[in-house]
Amino acid sequence: MSRSRIAELGALLGNATRAQLLTLMLDGRGSTVGELARASHVALSTASEHLARLQSAGLVLVHAQGRHRYYRLAGPEVAGLLEAMDTLPVPGSTADAAGTGGPDSTSAGALPRSRTPAELRFARTCYDHLAGGLAVALHDLLIVGEDDGTPELAPTAPAALAMLGVDDSRPAGNRRPRLRSCLDWSERKPHLAGATGAALLSCLLERGWLVRRRTPRAVRLTTAGRDRLTAALGPHPCWAPLAGQHSLRS
Repeated sequence: MSRSRIAELGALLGNATRAQLLTLMLDGRGSTVGELARASHVALSTASEHLARLQSAGLVLVHAQGRHRYYRLAGPEVAGLLEAMDTLPVPGSTADAAGTGGPDSTSAGALPRSRTPAELRFARTCYDHLAGGLAVALHDLLIVGEDDGTPELAPTAPAALAMLGVDDSRPAGNRRPRLRSCLDWSERKPHLAGATGAALLSCLLERGWLVRRRTPRAVRLTTAGRDRLTAALGPHPCWAPLAGQHSLRS
């Protein structure tokens, strides 16, 4: 990435309203300018102006359907950039001084203590794939080979994915990576992205094993979902029936 591009993105993302608009679009769904304006608590004209700048910079796409125009992030790479930025330390914070990487540390050398709401920390969408503690647990069970930076499916993963309804083959001509690890900003560990990660989230939602919450981006693991994950991947504290939805720790 060139220095000019970094400067351009820094100027765009340094605006609180534009940052809020991008965060709202992290759920991967298209939204109208009116919906985004209301959620951001800004005037329609203000949201429209900021969205135009984000579109011009290639961070946002707009799709016209009938009388409506729907805005969404330009792709999973943009979502990954936003998630990665959220893991960076806040300048002047204790964590920054200690080099621990996060605004929630209270003493030198301490790991950051997340203040992320429990339902978002447990499971949320990151554009078109799953994030949060549930996603980290799935990554740990499905992926091997992270030591050299190249994720690979574990030997038991193809059968488990098939039980979850995931077709792990990529259509011809699809240049998107099949497997990609994305750093989770609340767990500070990788979760599964790429084409396989997107297919996994799609299957879990389509079958009702995950359902969307009222909180933007948050999703809930259903009883049927816990049963299916247990059948496919074995017992795990994350989806143990009696463990509760928000008990997973980093």
